[in-house]
Amino acid sequence: MAVKSAERHRIVVVGGGPGGYDAALAGAQLGAEVTIIEATGMGGSAVLTDVVPSKSLIASAEAAALLRDADELGLQFHVRDDLDNPRHPQLNVNLAKLNQRILNLAQNQSDDMRRNLKDNGVRVVDARGQIMGPGTVGCFVDGKEIDRVEYDTLIVSVGASPRELDSAKPDGERILTWKQLYNLESVPEHLIVVGSGVTGAEFASAYKGLGAEVTLISSRDRVLPGEDSDAADVIEEVFTRNGMNVLSRNRAESVVRDGDEVVATLSDGTQVRGSHCLMAVGAIPNTAGLGLEKVGVEVTDSGHIVVNRVARTSVPNIYAAGDCTSFFPLASVASAQGRTAVFHALGDGVRPINLRNVASNIFTYPEIATVGWQQNDIDEGEREGRVYKLDLAQNPRAKMQGFRDGFVKLIAGNNLGTIVGGVIVAPRASELLLALSIAIEQRVTVDEFATSWAAYPSLSGSIVDAAKAMHLRSE
Repeated sequence: MAVKSAERHRIVVVGGGPGGYDAALAGAQLGAEVTIIEATGMGGSAVLTDVVPSKSLIASAEAAALLRDADELGLQFHVRDDLDNPRHPQLNVNLAKLNQRILNLAQNQSDDMRRNLKDNGVRVVDARGQIMGPGTVGCFVDGKEIDRVEYDTLIVSVGASPRELDSAKPDGERILTWKQLYNLESVPEHLIVVGSGVTGAEFASAYKGLGAEVTLISSRDRVLPGEDSDAADVIEEVFTRNGMNVLSRNRAESVVRDGDEVVATLSDGTQVRGSHCLMAVGAIPNTAGLGLEKVGVEVTDSGHIVVNRVARTSVPNIYAAGDCTSFFPLASVASAQGRTAVFHALGDGVRPINLRNVASNIFTYPEIATVGWQQNDIDEGEREGRVYKLDLAQNPRAKMQGFRDGFVKLIAGNNLGTIVGGVIVAPRASELLLALSIAIEQRVTVDEFATSWAAYPSLSGSIVDAAKAMHLRSE
């Protein structure tokens, strides 16, 4: 749709995370007059303190793990002592240097995003946005209003912050949120991680890989309780085999500092002492004080903005994207919401977001990648289908690279054999999942997928092999 040239449509975006960034770009590309208001830096927490930094940390942890396991592949590292005798070198992690690299990388990504917005004609305001009333947003710096912007369409993408508990108050030194980890100068001697969801599992995996002693406290019966049970079992087995102490079915009632240590008291009275504690107990939306009540935007009891599949709120010309909404809290979903919101607002072609087809990944080692319907949906009768699981240990490329943990799981319909879901547990599973995601979007059957060509040997060959195994003889 071409926007009227006489009076350009005014879009104001509050928040520069993935949702806000993509919304601003889409609006500019469609000819709208776009202003984006962001206080902490373009990219928001996803780029500056969450997704980009954490995955950078995890990449370094994976590299450290590969070096430690090199002997299994016949590779040995030696240094010579003063008598010219070979000695095994010790792998040391310079966490201060590693964290500085991570923060620099995040800032560079943020700067690139800011530059791209300006190159596309988006006005960037370094301030905190606050809704002043219908059609108006104020821009505040240190509590002082520096500007006021009018909008025809408003898009809110203010993200979320780590949830804090009064019984385990972060101090930024020993008791930490995921935002505060990058201030550490050295690898924690003993890191206690409270919370076994995605964030807790990822950081527990990473710091174990960097050489820390790790205790993971889970109130549920296993780690990653919301994921495919077979996948979660693999991750927990890897955790325990690598020496991580996993305490399941036990809630951390409190975490307090005791000098240079922290003490976590569990629901059964047990106390766990460590050098540091990461609180990974969820997130809360950054919607307080935003002024949503002034324009009648509906929010949940938790403060999340209620949106539909085109990211529209209860107010027709106001949209929302990302972790501040009641939708799926993924950076990729936030980006899709931002673009969808702009397309809908400007009358462009819109394909409502289908959460059932959203691909997601957990960056433990190995990774867990999922898309579409899951085995639990089949088992509980929510959908009819067939499930096939192929262990990665049978894959020749996995054997070559020393990978022994993981699998490919396909879910297909009973009749035509259309692929409707899948799980991949493997190193770089996030890179392998795209083929399944495309298959689901295009309604490819297992027989059609089985005729595609995978390089031999390759990890992706296991996906094709799983599809071949699901063939049903034609009647």
